[in-house]
Amino acid sequence: MPALPLPRVLLVDDEPRSLEAMRRTLEEEFDVRCAGNADEALRLLDLLPADVVLSDQRMPGTTGVALLQRVREQWPETVRIVVSGYSDSADLVRGINEAGIHQYVLKPWMPEHLLQVVRDAADAARQRHGIARLDTELRQGAPALRTRRAALQAQAAAAFGFERIARAPGSPLDALCATAERVARVDLSVLLTGESGTGKELVARAIHYASPRAEGPFVVENCAAIPDTLLESELFGHKRGAFTGAVDDHVGLIARAHGGTLFLDEIGETSPAFQVKLLRVLQEGELRPVGSVRAVPVDVRIVAATHRDLEADVRAGRFREDLYYRLAGMTLQLPPLRERAGDIAPIAERLLALVGAELGRPGLRFADGALAALLGHAWPGNIRELRNEIARAVALADDELIDAGLFSPRVRLGAAARVPQGRATLPATGTLAERLDAVEAGILRDTLERHRWNKTRAAQELALSRVGLRAKLARHGMGEPPMDRTGQEPH
Repeated sequence: MPALPLPRVLLVDDEPRSLEAMRRTLEEEFDVRCAGNADEALRLLDLLPADVVLSDQRMPGTTGVALLQRVREQWPETVRIVVSGYSDSADLVRGINEAGIHQYVLKPWMPEHLLQVVRDAADAARQRHGIARLDTELRQGAPALRTRRAALQAQAAAAFGFERIARAPGSPLDALCATAERVARVDLSVLLTGESGTGKELVARAIHYASPRAEGPFVVENCAAIPDTLLESELFGHKRGAFTGAVDDHVGLIARAHGGTLFLDEIGETSPAFQVKLLRVLQEGELRPVGSVRAVPVDVRIVAATHRDLEADVRAGRFREDLYYRLAGMTLQLPPLRERAGDIAPIAERLLALVGAELGRPGLRFADGALAALLGHAWPGNIRELRNEIARAVALADDELIDAGLFSPRVRLGAAARVPQGRATLPATGTLAERLDAVEAGILRDTLERHRWNKTRAAQELALSRVGLRAKLARHGMGEPPMDRTGQEPH
């Protein structure tokens, strides 16, 4: 089967250095073309339309919003993004209204943030193309097409279900996913907590597709991605003339999620003023678009996520207590990747298949030692960092094997740094099973030493039974704990 073509992205900026920086950031995952001005951009689009157009706001002769307004008129399915060093809210609102801007990226931008924004935009473009095609076919009224839509829904449920969340047998995520699947069946708000990059959006999608709302939309909003002054308009919508620049009615994301699920990522970054307005929507089941005198009934399920300690924020007065309890109908804490080392291998295998397909390199596999190197790193960036490492390795690989030398120095050096002084390092040779056994022995020893060889606590941390832990210790010849200074064996 031929590889899928990379999403096409057009970058527009009159500053060559800025254009080159964006191109280098995106070129590994996208088919990138560049234009130095609006006229050149329009000529390129005439030749080959793009999935995503990303334009600087301040350019000689025109603005990014003006350019993207023309793009909207001629290529309405193209997703439009503005990059700007200015945060004037009037300009931002005008961009949303006149050019249908998907998102603003404020300068100075970070490469990982820009990459994620464009990934999301490309995904939105694919969904728009698919939905537009499907709606056109459905309007023809063919029963077979309605059957196809139901099949696509079933495929989506299978693709995003809990069983598709990569993890090892006995993973700490098993209990969390089992609880989340039970909660999904009832219309209860869910709050997902945990460090950034732990997979909160994956769990939110799985909750949606396991719920009675699975046939409704799943709408995502990152509350930290846009200025708070625009968040109300983005979520609640606004009426024409509600404020300067509001030239058209705008349907908010809450209304678009009617009958489905709204995922509010980084809810802890919102202001107290916005929290009051969101609380009113959750309490009354209706919203009032900005500038409207009429309330609009809405039926949405809220799944929220945050990396912050919201209970501490409530105590400190930074987050409203009443909103917290509305959102936290059920709270699920996602553990960081370093606390579930057993999941690293299956997640890495899944990511290698996905990233390889995205970058046109299917069929790749890890060489001996590569997984051992991944297991030795602490992964402060969690699954997002792991994905970036695998994407880097895929881009650098000369053949079908991914070896440890393709990973970044921080992963290779980090793995070496985690080997305690005076302890044997990982073997330089041997089969993959032998090297993984060495890693497992190191994890067992480190865990037992931190718990002073208390096997009950060590087994709880590692999600093992005491019998299972003892069996592993016996296999590695670690059945006897050291004596303490009094000559007593730890319990």
